[in-house]
Amino acid sequence: MPIVVTGATGQLGRLTVEALLRRGIPAADIIATGRDIARVKDLADRGVTVRRVDFADTGSLAEAFRGADRLLLISASVPVGERVAHHRRVIDAAASAGVSLVAYTSTTHADTATTVIGATHGETEEYLRDRGIPSVLLRNGWYLENYTSQLPQILRNGAVVGAAGEGRISAASRADYAEAAAVVLTTEGHTGAVYELGGDASFTLTELAAAISAAAGRQVTYADLPVTDFAQVLAAAGLPAELAEVLADADLGMNRGEMYTDSGHLHRLIGRPPVTLSEALVAALDH
Repeated sequence: MPIVVTGATGQLGRLTVEALLRRGIPAADIIATGRDIARVKDLADRGVTVRRVDFADTGSLAEAFRGADRLLLISASVPVGERVAHHRRVIDAAASAGVSLVAYTSTTHADTATTVIGATHGETEEYLRDRGIPSVLLRNGWYLENYTSQLPQILRNGAVVGAAGEGRISAASRADYAEAAAVVLTTEGHTGAVYELGGDASFTLTELAAAISAAAGRQVTYADLPVTDFAQVLAAAGLPAELAEVLADADLGMNRGEMYTDSGHLHRLIGRPPVTLSEALVAALDH
């Protein structure tokens, strides 16, 4: 049962490959793909099949998917305006290769999301349906790492900065989302499923600041800004203007509840409670 993982050179893809190996999938039956395969040389050394893929190159997609049974399509890390076209090429190549199941990493409530990111995921989901490929939607919520990676800056400034108001966020760790993907790729009964994935306990950014304060022993507050001001803050921190606007728009979606789910799907798929915010903060501060 050869399984293709796109984006294996990235964090979520790499974690999914590791999860598949832990679940007993033979290394040779895992096809790890990415644009820079030098970054996964260690996986090749362990027997994983490594193939170069560029979502803009249909030839590379056809070659990478040759002989594959199942495929994990991790949403492309390219400018938002290019994502849907990239995803369509992947889906077309998967259909041509006769892949029996495509699992797609979408976002929570992609069918109703109002954000720029949400719209791209919604369009991709619609294209999957239109092509009639057996599929499963892994609607991943926000990553806890989106916040733990910012801890040094947050502690320096004494503030979490955002535009999410008091919207609740059901975040989880990349490793837990990867484990869920591995479960779906290696067990039966998921075709046609839509999984709204997130942590068991949600939090607001005010509660995030309080949790950081408790974990670090230093006072941290939440500064809620208008979306345009938050985008300017992100751009001033060095992010490209388009990405800053997309991330600020994501916070606006959080304010509307678009990153909240109480489905319990992640817990049920991985068979245990997902990593909590407090656990993630403690682990990050210990490093």
